[in-house]
Formats: sequence, C-alpha cells, structure tokens
Amino acid sequence: MTMARPALDPELRELLADMPLMSRLGPEVLAQLRRLPSTPVESLLAHRQVDRQEVTVPAKDGAPIPLSVFSPAQTDRTTAAPCVYWMHGGGMVMGDRFSQIDIPLEWLDRFGAVVVSVDHRLAPEATGTALVDDCYQGLLWVAEHSAELGIDPARIIVAGASAGGGLAAGVTLLARDLGTPAIAAQMLICPMLDHRNTSTSSRQYSNGPGVWTREMNEFGWRSVLGDLTDDEVPEYVSPALADDLSRLPTTYIDTGSAEVFRDEDAAYATRIWAAGGQAELHVWAGGFHGFDALYPRADISVTARRTRTDWLARVLSPN
Repeated sequence: MTMARPALDPELRELLADMPLMSRLGPEVLAQLRRLPSTPVESLLAHRQVDRQEVTVPAKDGAPIPLSVFSPAQTDRTTAAPCVYWMHGGGMVMGDRFSQIDIPLEWLDRFGAVVVSVDHRLAPEATGTALVDDCYQGLLWVAEHSAELGIDPARIIVAGASAGGGLAAGVTLLARDLGTPAIAAQMLICPMLDHRNTSTSSRQYSNGPGVWTREMNEFGWRSVLGDLTDDEVPEYVSPALADDLSRLPTTYIDTGSAEVFRDEDAAYATRIWAAGGQAELHVWAGGFHGFDALYPRADISVTARRTRTDWLARVLSPN
C-alpha cells in the first residue's frame, strides 16, 4: 500500500505532469537510457570564456579515468582559484562527467572557480569500491597538479548530485581517513547515501512512478554492490554506514521533502552535528528528486541554487 506523501510544490507538479516517469529500472531500460544523447556541454560553454582541458588519469587497477577541466579564460590571474571537483548523478549506473555540469559551471562564473568533473566507471560493469576509488584517484591528481591548474589547494570543494553526492561523501571520508588531500568543504546535493533503502521517505516513494523511486534505488544499489552482503558493504560506498562522522570538512546537504533520499540526507546532517561538525541542511518543501537540475527556472529551483551559491560564497570568503 502506498503511504501518504508530502505534496509537490505547485509549480513543480505542473511541470512534472509533462515528464514520462518510471516505476522500476532494469537492465533493458538501463541500456535504452544509456543510448540517449549525453549532455551537450558545448552549448553550456558557448557563452562563457572558458578554457577546457581533457585529461586521463589511471585508476588503482590501471583503467583510464577521464577528467574534464574547465578554467576561466584569464591571462592576468594573480591568485590561485578555488576548485570544484564534481561527481555526476545517475544512480551509479548512468550519466557521464557532463551530467548536471551546469550546476558547478555557475560557480565558475560566480567565483572564478576551476571546475573538474570526473568520469568514473559505472555499475554494474564496475562494482564495490571501484566508483568511489575512481573519484578519489581523480581528486588526488587534481591536488597533485594544483599549481599547474592554477588551483588553491586549500580551497578544493568536493561536490556532487544524487549518486554523485553519495560519491562525494565517500571520497571525503576516504580523504579524511587516508590523510590526503585536504578538502575545504563538501556539497552534497540530494545525495544517495544509504544502500539499506529502508527509511520512511524511501517507503513513501515506492509502488508508483517517479523521478527516482525506491525500486529504482534498489536496482542502483544492487548494481554497485554486486555480491556483497550487508555486513561487507564499505562505508565509502554507502556513507550512511560510517560510524564516525567527525573531522569532516564543513558540509552542505540539500534534498526535497518529496523524495526517496530525504530522511537519509537529514540523518547524515544530524550525525555530523552530533559528532561536533558543521553542516547546513536544507529540505525544500515540495521538491522531488533532482527538481532543480530538471527544472532550474522554477521558483523553488532558483532559490535552492542561489542558496547553495550563497553558502559557497561564505565558505570561500577570506574572512
């Protein structure tokens, strides 16, 4: 039986009415989705003065990890720039380094940030820690090459949306535990944090079509976890499992009230506070999963995106 759900924001409800929605995700549908055209990044760069560099770095097992580096086209820069290291969404099973790239490119515009986006491998072809390890190896490369990239190594922000938000959280835990590189802040946008999929909000968004349902979430997690049993799942893959959330960089988490990840995201922020850390949490009333990426011009989306940018401005302020 479907549980009662928070109402959608009226403007989002009207926009969502024209969008084809699914209840479940399986191998055949995934193959069809992967054949769809990727994000046309060129159109996002056309009106910007941006230098673009394509780099490939080796994964731990030697597999190639593509990175795209977007830098403000400036020849007179006298100070090192902040960096946003971006991990894309797609449920761990789809998407590429250009997915949702319009979000961090706004911070290139506003702060002169260098944006680096990583093309980690996808499940089910890659499983276990492979995805988060790919992202971590890319981050290490950025930190090691910060001088030539014009990046201030003390102002590296790790950010991601949905599955990318979960990967960002995992990368941040890895960096803390391994002692490198330094991360100034983590921005987790509607992050996918908990493979257990048992929260009230996950049950609310089950047994019906949606942007991302409990059943779709179960497929994504099953794809990345492979044959791992619950007690074998690493916390870097499912960050909600981490016993210790202390010594993390300042954190921004946002989510919608009308989505699967609402409760696990709020719980993660609560546990950071309990460990003595700093986190800013926003639960956008009536927001469904990824609302601001799908409909960036909706009023609630404009507010959500502006609020993230305002937070970044405070984080990056020299004061």
